Amino acid sequence: MARISVDFEMQSSFPEVCDLPRPAPLSVRPEKRSGARLIRKAVSLACSAALLLPLAAAPAQAQRGSLPLVRDAETEALLKDYAKPIFKVAGIANSEPQIILVNEKTFNAFVPDSRRMFINIGVLLEAETPGEVIGVIAHETGHIAGRHLVRLRSAAANAQIVAVIGMILGAGAAAAGAAAGSGQAASGGAAAMLGSGSMGQRSLLAYQRGEEATADRAALKYLDATGQSARGMLKNFQRMSEQQMFSRKFADPYAQSHPMAQERYNGLLNEAQKSKYFNQPEDYVLQYRHDQVRAKLFAFTSHPSATLRAYPRSDKSPAAQYARAIAAMKSRGKGAVKEIDALIRTQPNNPYYYELKGQALLEGGDPKGAIAPFRKALSFKPNEPQFLVWLGYALVGANEPSYLPEAERVLKQAIHRDPNSGVAYSQLAIAHGRQGERAEADLATAKGLMVSGDFQAAQRYAARAQKSLKRGTPAWLQADDIVAYKPPDLPRSR
Repeated sequence: MARISVDFEMQSSFPEVCDLPRPAPLSVRPEKRSGARLIRKAVSLACSAALLLPLAAAPAQAQRGSLPLVRDAETEALLKDYAKPIFKVAGIANSEPQIILVNEKTFNAFVPDSRRMFINIGVLLEAETPGEVIGVIAHETGHIAGRHLVRLRSAAANAQIVAVIGMILGAGAAAAGAAAGSGQAASGGAAAMLGSGSMGQRSLLAYQRGEEATADRAALKYLDATGQSARGMLKNFQRMSEQQMFSRKFADPYAQSHPMAQERYNGLLNEAQKSKYFNQPEDYVLQYRHDQVRAKLFAFTSHPSATLRAYPRSDKSPAAQYARAIAAMKSRGKGAVKEIDALIRTQPNNPYYYELKGQALLEGGDPKGAIAPFRKALSFKPNEPQFLVWLGYALVGANEPSYLPEAERVLKQAIHRDPNSGVAYSQLAIAHGRQGERAEADLATAKGLMVSGDFQAAQRYAARAQKSLKRGTPAWLQADDIVAYKPPDLPRSR
């Protein structure tokens, strides 16, 4: 959960938010420059390392119009478990949408298409129970299953950002296809990129307030079908209604894209109360995990002193201990290892505690010492790509030649499972370079730059790699695909 910049420089901590890289200047005609600026703004969408950023960077990102993303294995696993039964009863389990975390503390979520669901970390921070988050997922699932054309929460500018989402994540798919030597997969990524512009334009079509009501009722149906209470969903509307208390007095309800929150609450209450599951208590295990994730996100996005105020030492709960250990790591780096070890003794089988210890050591300048805790984390979750990235990073950072073959293998496994991980590509490039494999290093760098959206730089590295690769080999063809790639023009911003 540290932030890694595009030039692979280690920065400060938090589960990853990819800050905007500064691509090489794009050669565009004057009328194309607005699209180039949008690529710079939204390029952070494709960053996928196992690491996070200090909240202080978020306001600057917001001013630049980016959508700062968060990667955290523990949070993502919890959201997947929340969503799985909902997706199943909604009939979309086979094409399970990817849930993507956004580093915004407002209570909001949206779906730009049927393949991705964006949820602000504010949803998790404000929600006191799993049911509140599950209610949000159920509502957004209603839009997907109902084939609604769901727009982002503002119109024209966001339509272009949706286009960039599709284009850059499509570039990640193309890079993944190249990495696997699969022309078909690479073509699929290119198709996603080419289709993203029209997706953004379509999101400007008139938005039907009725679709919100339909999604609300679909959510009730999904919750009932999975034996879950709608109380959490209703609580969300109560919260939103309180926030709208003053604004709704002057709001024209017919000029709103969404029904007013109180109206939605009133429309759902009687139907929700008819369910035999309405008084169903929260699942104890999910509530425990929810509390852990809330504490983790709060600690990573707050100053350590704020964390200690919210979770004072008099609070002996596991969540409070977790938050204080993270605050200690942010303050003292590897000097907090004793506190993290005390945390581990409370739950010696918790992989995320070992991940935290490894991060403290890695960011504290002891990558060799970080290897063991990352291995331990992987012993509990051997297929977790973010743990694989962490381990590969530590192996490379240890600067031991004997570790490099394993680092290469581990990072390739991570890329196979998470093809949008720019950090994995960057560390793989270093591993190749230290083994004297310059062409392979250039190709890995090119793939990482494709993922980050810096297409010009990616093509320069790919072209350089081609010069040292045997023509017609899989690696040469992968480089050739990148060299030949032409990103679609984006609509001009207004």
